[in-house]
Amino acid sequence: MQKRTLKEWAVRMVLLLAGLTVAHLGVTLFMLTELGADPFNVLIQGLAAHLPVSHGITHMCVCFLIILILLVLDRNYVKAGTFVCMAFGGPIIDGFTLVLAPFVNAALPLAIRIAVVVAACAILAFGMTIVIQSDAGTGPNDLVAVVLSDKTGKKFGMVRVFVDVIFVLAGVLLGGVFGIGTLVCAFVVGTVAGILMPYSRKLVGAALRSTLG
Repeated sequence: MQKRTLKEWAVRMVLLLAGLTVAHLGVTLFMLTELGADPFNVLIQGLAAHLPVSHGITHMCVCFLIILILLVLDRNYVKAGTFVCMAFGGPIIDGFTLVLAPFVNAALPLAIRIAVVVAACAILAFGMTIVIQSDAGTGPNDLVAVVLSDKTGKKFGMVRVFVDVIFVLAGVLLGGVFGIGTLVCAFVVGTVAGILMPYSRKLVGAALRSTLG
């Protein structure tokens, strides 16, 4: 495997941050509708209900646990971008929330909120595929589906839907709360990501060729 130059790493990291920004725009829109947590956070809610720590600390601990497991099983999946995703995700969401909260909120009619959720999930799926195809690292919760897809040979979209459903079921059994937005997220994100993955691969490849020659 050819060793990457510093310039290539820099380009891939820029692509990752661009994808991360798009993905978290989708996450922010999803959250602002207040129609239910995303599948992974339903799991975190359920776990946090049984632990003497906050939701945020529980989220961080689960992410670190996923990273530790991957470091043992196959450390090639854990890259610099994995930690970038962990560090910058929150601030990006906070920034978008500050700007968008006056326009997207629970006061909107239900039909519009559902439409926003569907659009948000599609935006999240697109950003996520750019992050994955940047090959600079992927967020810990997204890595679960990436690794299972690679190891089983199954299509990413199908695996992502399966993983999200498992997150929701486990979270609900532990006491997590879900809503219609959770169900939309579970089935839309994986499906759209599976459709967009080849296009995102071409887009990232074109960006790399244009900047690296």
